[in-house]
Amino acid sequence: MTDLETRELEYFITLADELHFGRAAARLSIAQPALSKAIRRVETRLGVPLFVRSSRHVELTPAGEALREHGRHALNAVGAAVRHAQRAGDARSRLRLVLKPGGDAGLLSGILARYAQQPDARQVDILFSGPADRADFLRDGRADVGLLYAPFDDLGGLAHETLHTEDRVAILPSGHRLAGRASVLMSDLEGETLPRWKGIPGGGGDGDGPEVADVVQLLQMITVGRMIGVLPRSLVEPLPPGLRGVPVTDTPPSRLVLAWPEHERRPLVASFVTAALGRDEAPHD
Repeated sequence: MTDLETRELEYFITLADELHFGRAAARLSIAQPALSKAIRRVETRLGVPLFVRSSRHVELTPAGEALREHGRHALNAVGAAVRHAQRAGDARSRLRLVLKPGGDAGLLSGILARYAQQPDARQVDILFSGPADRADFLRDGRADVGLLYAPFDDLGGLAHETLHTEDRVAILPSGHRLAGRASVLMSDLEGETLPRWKGIPGGGGDGDGPEVADVVQLLQMITVGRMIGVLPRSLVEPLPPGLRGVPVTDTPPSRLVLAWPEHERRPLVASFVTAALGRDEAPHD
């Protein structure tokens, strides 16, 4: 960022989010005149207006919209670089593993036991994510490794190894018209109400039913007949009484993968990957 300092970019992003100088200044813990002066200085340096201001309204110009989109990525990258550098220089740092609640296919205990036998093993902090932000934890440095589900999670920019492959099942009330079937096709589920997942753009697919935040909420809604669900088998077994899991035979298999940033080179992470894969040596690029 040759034309902007990180602090100036943070000022701009905050104002772009708030579209109100007073609220933005309060968030930044600076005086409002100082924020106004900093924004004018940025606009002068870039040679374009970033905001349209009036006595009652603040809005972004097209240039401001572009800077907000790309500037946020730049700030996140700087923050991640700082966190990675700090952890790389800390010989006592813990290893942070992110996963969704129940999203380990029953493998986590064995992985942790094998890792504990490594001569350089560290304490492992378990972090729980929302429905679809595990990859973000890895990209921005909040976690070192993660258990993700493919093809649901975006693996772009991440190295990964498959730990487990499984089918997907339709979760149905026991009285549902398809509950007695040995298997179903996706076409059999046409017309059924599917969930919208909280925090996933577009609700996470074609679902048009109530919004759910996790599998527990989903199962509750299925139990009372509000919807059905289609998920990897390990996420829903054992099913509570009153529900049936019927294999969906024409969906691609789901893979539980161990993922980590593709440029990660710390022995801390390599040792955990080795243990998780049950190998004698760390994976090579």
